[in-house]
Amino acid sequence: MGPIDSATPFIELRNLTFGYGERRILDDVSFSVPRGKVTALMGASGGGKTTVLRLIGGQQRAQSGELLLDGQDVGRMDAASLYAARRRMGMLFQFGALFTDLSVFENVAFPLREHARLPEALLRDIVLMKLDAVGLRGARDLMPSEVSGGMARRVALARAIALDPELVMYDEPFAGLDPISLGTAARLIRQLNDAMGLTSIVVSHDLDETFHIADQVVILANGKVAAQGTPAEVRAST
Repeated sequence: MGPIDSATPFIELRNLTFGYGERRILDDVSFSVPRGKVTALMGASGGGKTTVLRLIGGQQRAQSGELLLDGQDVGRMDAASLYAARRRMGMLFQFGALFTDLSVFENVAFPLREHARLPEALLRDIVLMKLDAVGLRGARDLMPSEVSGGMARRVALARAIALDPELVMYDEPFAGLDPISLGTAARLIRQLNDAMGLTSIVVSHDLDETFHIADQVVILANGKVAAQGTPAEVRAST
């Protein structure tokens, strides 16, 4: 089964191999991530899904093959090019990973303070706009300990989109959420992708919710692509 056709994929993995010593995590893996779409990356634990995210972000480098971000090989980028590439990415980690000693507002403001020199009034407007996008404008003064798990995940999502990235990567965004919060988080990922013109990669074990929002599904097994296509195509093939 071939990948969804896209004239200009935002990300392309070409014969990518990565491992530790004799153990191969990814073995000659090839697939593309269509621009403006939600791609779900699924498979058993230890199957290489999070490794793909780390390779895209340049935290790890493949032993062989190419990983192209908008046509540029991430594995060959120097430090300055990699920094510029990372500015185009947002990342939502498993369980949110909020700074516990910072308020909701300051958590979302953190990447803006770190990477952009903005007047305080403009920074405030941007942060409130991002909190508004995830339905949490009223929670700006709360501390992470004062918000629910579902709300914390939405704060982390607001932080991930603070710098207006082109690509957002979600590592198990639904882990530990109750069914209602899970449904809310999934719809939000889809809505933000479409409203902001993002390209999204969602690593998840939650089959139903992920299939519901994905345009493309890639299933990794034993370091290889086991299935790939639309959710309907992948359901039919497994």
